[in-house]
Amino acid sequence: MRQAFSSTQLDYIRLWFLVQHSLTSFYKIQQHYPALQHALNADQYSTWQKLGIHKNHLQRFQEFQTEHGQQLFQHCLKQIETSCDFVLIDSDSAYPQQLLPFSDRPPILFGQGNVQALMQPQIAIVGSRKPSTQGRQIAYDFAFYLSEQGFYINSGLAQGIDEAAHRAALQNHRTIAVMGTGLDQTYPSSHQTLRLDIVQHGGCIISEFLPNTPPLQHHFPRRNRIVSALSIGVIVAEAALKSGSLITAQLAAEQGKTIFAIPGHIYSENHQGCHLLIREGAILIDHPQQVIEDLALATQWQATEAQNISKTEDTDRLPTAPPAEIPEHLLHVYRALDWMGQDLDQLSTQLNIDAATLTSQLMELELLGYATQQAGHYLRCRMGKLGSQ
Repeated sequence: MRQAFSSTQLDYIRLWFLVQHSLTSFYKIQQHYPALQHALNADQYSTWQKLGIHKNHLQRFQEFQTEHGQQLFQHCLKQIETSCDFVLIDSDSAYPQQLLPFSDRPPILFGQGNVQALMQPQIAIVGSRKPSTQGRQIAYDFAFYLSEQGFYINSGLAQGIDEAAHRAALQNHRTIAVMGTGLDQTYPSSHQTLRLDIVQHGGCIISEFLPNTPPLQHHFPRRNRIVSALSIGVIVAEAALKSGSLITAQLAAEQGKTIFAIPGHIYSENHQGCHLLIREGAILIDHPQQVIEDLALATQWQATEAQNISKTEDTDRLPTAPPAEIPEHLLHVYRALDWMGQDLDQLSTQLNIDAATLTSQLMELELLGYATQQAGHYLRCRMGKLGSQ
């Protein structure tokens, strides 16, 4: 059972419930009020009108003030408590830092499983729901290799390429699924076992949608923007010209993400979408190591990884256990680190911590294997110390 909601989380949930996932209405109301709790007072109906809030949301606001409206909300709250291991709002310390720069970020995330997985470096693998046998195998192979190297594989829990990527990364306990429904249901229903396996083996399931939200068509592009925003890069493993994964690639491009596409036979309809992406500037790849090289992050991590592996008896395999949890008092420092590196002065100013205290906390993170120092710059590491796993 999850912990009790904070008062701010409750305000977010109430407003999200009233505007029914409308980002436009939510942020318009949030920006108008110094404190969100005031927006929910019964006397604020005329203000909502002046803000141009949609009539359906105004109607829900009026109903919310009635006994029946309160009963509906309390039922929704109970469903959230039942279906979620955690709830994150965009002001929480554990909210994924990758999402914060985007104006269309979800103000609230409902989740199950390992919340700290969201802090780890992620690569999205997306593609056709009806891939070829070869395309499914390629997605599996790429996901297995990259997750074995320490990346979390992010995808949408759909059939086909998504499923293959999740199943491969699951072998290394590193996968995250973003859903286009509420967490009280699974779509497709045939992936219920896969979903449970992800949660039970170090992974994470998240959604911006409230309970009882069905798998409507327009929900999936919304889901896809989260998939790409969470990730360092997006791989399109196999896609036809009308594939929904091209929408993900377009969103990723708008977010400034690196897009990779795996080519296929020139006469294969299953690959025409990938070929189009390549013509438009996506990076052609035929081996997962090329992804690591093109992201220009490998040299920082390979040295750390090599040192870790040399300490193990079995040097043929990288560790597959999920990392130990980051201590609470170090989370704020870990979140401030990125994958490229910052010097001590930058971090001290950003966190408003004196250099001595910060140095001590960074040393703790280094000893745990969550940070490393290179040329005077501190950066994240992708996994904890092997001895703590």
